[in-house]
Amino acid sequence: MGRGDLSDAEWERLRPFLPVGNGRCGRWRVHRQVIDGILHRVRTGVQWRDLPERFGPWKTVYERHRLWSADGTWERLLQQVQAAADAAGEIDWDVSVDSTIVRAHQHAAGARRSAAGPGIKGGRRGGIPGRDAVAEPDRPPGGGGAGGEGPGRSRGGFTSKLHLSADGRCRPLSLIVTPGQRADCTQFTPVLEKIRVPRPGLGRPRKKPASLAADRAYSSGPVREYLRRRGIRHTIPEKTDSQAARLRKGSRGGRPPGFDEERYKKRDTVERAINRMKQFRAVAARYDKRGDVFLGTATAAAVAIWLRI
Repeated sequence: MGRGDLSDAEWERLRPFLPVGNGRCGRWRVHRQVIDGILHRVRTGVQWRDLPERFGPWKTVYERHRLWSADGTWERLLQQVQAAADAAGEIDWDVSVDSTIVRAHQHAAGARRSAAGPGIKGGRRGGIPGRDAVAEPDRPPGGGGAGGEGPGRSRGGFTSKLHLSADGRCRPLSLIVTPGQRADCTQFTPVLEKIRVPRPGLGRPRKKPASLAADRAYSSGPVREYLRRRGIRHTIPEKTDSQAARLRKGSRGGRPPGFDEERYKKRDTVERAINRMKQFRAVAARYDKRGDVFLGTATAAAVAIWLRI
């Protein structure tokens, strides 16, 4: 077993949930070898072509990762690992939400766009693209932002943004990728809705935190209304301009939102979860062109974090 490879115990936790062949195509290459190759690339950020030979053909490893990112296999593996931890009472449901900027490498640019199809603007009748046709990018499942690919322009340049929620033990519960300029508050609801921890046997998956903490970027009316509607206790500091506007209105401004200073001190759990995610070099810098593949890379890193704590 090489450095960073799955241990026997970690492999046994993943093995029951891995996809199996359907008999209509060739046999899968050994899953454990391929997953070790994927985790090696996620951890080191090495180019796929430079994977060590002990992981098998690099293209097999890449194609498996691309497929599992697109069909949601990585997300299902993350949920199953979370379900095992929840059944053992190891999840702290005092959840925190935040985001982090990920600088996109030049290799993340240049994803192909479809040149034909229903997404064409300005096309002629019969589906033939016209002279002024503009190709709309495909939207692969799992991605986020413009065209589903998730790169954008922000103060940091060519960037993506990784939005996530984390439990009280600094482990990611849900992940979303958007362009770097996307505001945090716009992705608050999707991040919380993506929390989905299955329960053993029958029953709906758990989706509701016991409490939630977030910084001022999430201090908005729609966010607080959403949390009240779901009955989630929350601690979010009020923005200075919102506080001034409320005070100017006097009694018509209403009461200030509740704020628990002790609970807010635990918000650093999501910051520490981000630090853990960025220990993986392919998450700290984005090298993947496709948004769904980069989200799969981040999710694979989250799976490794859950397995090794």
